[in-house]
Amino acid sequence: MIHRTELLSTLDALLQPERFRDYGPNGLQVEGCAQVRKIVSGVTASRALIEAAIAAKADTIFVHHGLFWRGQSGCVTGWMKQRLALLLAHDINLLAYHLPLDAHPELGNNAQLGRQLGLVGMSRFGEQDLGWLGERADGQTFASAQDLADHVSYVLNRPVALVNKAQVVIKNIAWCTGGAQSYFEAAIAAGADAFITGELSEPQAHLARECGVAYLACGHHATERYGAPAVAAHVASQFGLEHVFIDIDNPA
Repeated sequence: MIHRTELLSTLDALLQPERFRDYGPNGLQVEGCAQVRKIVSGVTASRALIEAAIAAKADTIFVHHGLFWRGQSGCVTGWMKQRLALLLAHDINLLAYHLPLDAHPELGNNAQLGRQLGLVGMSRFGEQDLGWLGERADGQTFASAQDLADHVSYVLNRPVALVNKAQVVIKNIAWCTGGAQSYFEAAIAAGADAFITGELSEPQAHLARECGVAYLACGHHATERYGAPAVAAHVASQFGLEHVFIDIDNPA
């Protein structure tokens, strides 16, 4: 058991949110009980995750996608009221780290996705250096873009949307988890043969075909479900806290 402020300062020191220009507040978003004993980690602070954390008797929730984002109306109505009401009624802390959780070199979403896929990052690219460029950790190559897509689909256990199925060897692989479709041009400039991310927007399909670089849209949730449990497990182990990851299925 530790005090909430000690947990927060440890997470801030680990993830360094002050380094990032982000789309919402990082850190403590909803204050709950002062003493922390059990952390539930998840991808998004959805009502389903909050209800699961209550059932698990957790006092703290740690997520990648919190409740508050730039451009929101600020009104506590509807779904926002329902989620906040549950957190406040059960005195649960909500901790959320967005871009800092993507970027951590060992425990972050990009690092953990690379580990899951057997990729090793060699350099960074794109805005705030969030994109990773690397290759297979075993030094091999993928025989084609479809070969890479089949591998990613198997590891993530979900279909992958592949654009540009040219039969070329894939060696240099770029990736950036979540909704990082805007990083595609930077990945091309960095020398990628293929780019892995969560989502696909209309312009990227044309770019993939015209530039000869394979584009893999693998699911926003699916690519970002590894960082939060890695960080929470690391901190829980450090302080002897109980931790459980609860994955709320999301097709997006």
